[in-house]
Amino acid sequence: MNKSINSILIANRGEIACRVIRSCKKLGIRSIAVYSKADRNAQHVKLADQAVFIGAASAAESYLDINKIIQAAKNSNADAIHPGYGFLSENADFARQLENEGLVFIGPSATVLALMASKAAAKSAMEKASVACVPGYHGELQDDKTLIEAAGQVGYPLLIKASAGGGGKGMRIAHSSAEFEEALAATRREALRAFADDQVILERYIENPRHIEVQVFADQQGNVVHLYERDCSSQRRYQKVIEETPAPNLDKTIRNAMFTAAVEAAAAVKYSGAGTIEFILAETGDFWFMEMNTRLQVEHPVTEMLTGIDLVEWQIRVAAGDALPLSQEEIKANGHAIEVRLYAEDPDNGFLPAAGLIKTLVQPDNTSSTRFDSGIIGGDRITVHYDPMIAKLIVHAENRNTAIDRIREALTMTWVDGLSNNLDFLQRLLSSRPFVEGTINTAWIDQNLSELLIHQDTARELMLAAAAVLMQQDWQAAQAPASPWNTTDNWRMGKTSDRRVLLEYKGETHAIHASGTAGNYTITTGSAEKPSSISCQLERSSSNRFYFSAGIDKQNFERVLYCHGSRFCLVAATQRTSFTRLGWQSATDHALIGSGKIIAPMPGNIIEIKVRAGDSVNKGDVLVIMEAMKMELSLRAEISGEIISVIDQSTGFVNADTLLVELEATKA
Repeated sequence: MNKSINSILIANRGEIACRVIRSCKKLGIRSIAVYSKADRNAQHVKLADQAVFIGAASAAESYLDINKIIQAAKNSNADAIHPGYGFLSENADFARQLENEGLVFIGPSATVLALMASKAAAKSAMEKASVACVPGYHGELQDDKTLIEAAGQVGYPLLIKASAGGGGKGMRIAHSSAEFEEALAATRREALRAFADDQVILERYIENPRHIEVQVFADQQGNVVHLYERDCSSQRRYQKVIEETPAPNLDKTIRNAMFTAAVEAAAAVKYSGAGTIEFILAETGDFWFMEMNTRLQVEHPVTEMLTGIDLVEWQIRVAAGDALPLSQEEIKANGHAIEVRLYAEDPDNGFLPAAGLIKTLVQPDNTSSTRFDSGIIGGDRITVHYDPMIAKLIVHAENRNTAIDRIREALTMTWVDGLSNNLDFLQRLLSSRPFVEGTINTAWIDQNLSELLIHQDTARELMLAAAAVLMQQDWQAAQAPASPWNTTDNWRMGKTSDRRVLLEYKGETHAIHASGTAGNYTITTGSAEKPSSISCQLERSSSNRFYFSAGIDKQNFERVLYCHGSRFCLVAATQRTSFTRLGWQSATDHALIGSGKIIAPMPGNIIEIKVRAGDSVNKGDVLVIMEAMKMELSLRAEISGEIISVIDQSTGFVNADTLLVELEATKA
């Protein structure tokens, strides 16, 4: 490297901070994290070589505070700053102040950032470079009269966009002159709130377009290359949901023309570093420049999987003054890569962001063909202060069909418990006909949202399967050689177990009658229901992941089962359902539901008794913690009351159905 970069401060958080830290470790560069009050225990803080506290949870008081970031860099003796994406990554003032302080900004120059930050200025620059832009208006005059006249010249429908915008914010469609003034006012308000700038541009609205972007890279010596395209047409409200490369069904001539235009665009503004030229592609085959992102994109991993190039490493080397490591001819594309964005959001409630504790996060193994980029693990929290992205899941395969199969399988191997998320939505989108056929456009998701939100009524199947899973899990545990579970209980004596399993599903407690042994059970979910016969197998694939196959009333199905403590999740092709095991009761003991008897739900070891006789407890309090099947179970009070009796803590191992605690209800 021409400039000595031995330490890098990452002015970001979460997944992208972790991503940059990994490249720093590979290059032997000291990594410095910054963190807000909300991120004290975040993964990027733990992963970095050093971490510096920069302020309150609010982004404005921490990750967006230029002075605090620069001071943190000085105090930690950082040589350079990597901005990641979002926050200050495209802030020209930030880059300029770093230059003044003698710190290396890993990105383009402040001049280029300022130019491309304005959609109006960027389009003017592209037109001078003979890069086709969407017909529209991007002038300085912003009074209502000028904009109304310009809208008439552009023609309807048209798109009103915040000039300083990005990330899908500050955009409205006006289908006619009657809608224009209201849409203009709304765009200005949103732009002012989000970007402190209410200047807008007008563009002809292209019906049902595709969104194709080209990854470019340039060094300080004037060399510019492309690293192929990405198709980002799977969008909801202008927010990317799935990205892939190569773009399916893209004419070779159009693809090459886009590459040429992208390289010329970067060269025209004397660009340096990683950048993305975004194009809009009409059904006619015409395409136009939309904007340039002057940073690393969220979706950069698909390009890395396609080319085998570490883009963060390239960013660091170029910022240090090195020439591009490869020429255009040396950059090869291999196979197909797809990325999905996993968010904590509620698709059934308008995709509202979710915040809170991620109780469990199970992910597929990272391999050469599957990558799970995240700054979150089980036990971490999604906070209201920042973007609710949990992770990015990326796969690579030799062709697109195999890549689709691989990412659907990888999603099946993923479980998020504790917060609403878009896992099922992603599965349905990946299975939709337009996506599979490679014909999806930017409007399709919004136009077909109801189809992607359909839920099958699986309540009865869930109850049957859940009871069978728990019966089979208990039976298999009892058969393990040398296991303390292999004792003289009903299983050992060759008898069938006859029980009611207590499950909580969607906030309601269900008592399900189950009897049988060795994978063959008779189960009833209601008193008036005909019993169902189930034959099943349960095979462990990891510490908390099982494959569950069953025949229910002669109809076969397979599921992936996740277990964590008393929480379970059954995963079908495009739908997953979680439930909580509350415990077992014998078939004759109907009083246990909502009673004061706490019984062992399965054979296991007593870890802790948290109460003693005479204590007063409230409904929901944890009374006993036990371990079974390598899982910790918390047994809670079903009622409020006073503890009457408690099993001896020294008992250690107990059989299923052992009475552990008894309490008497509080008198009204």
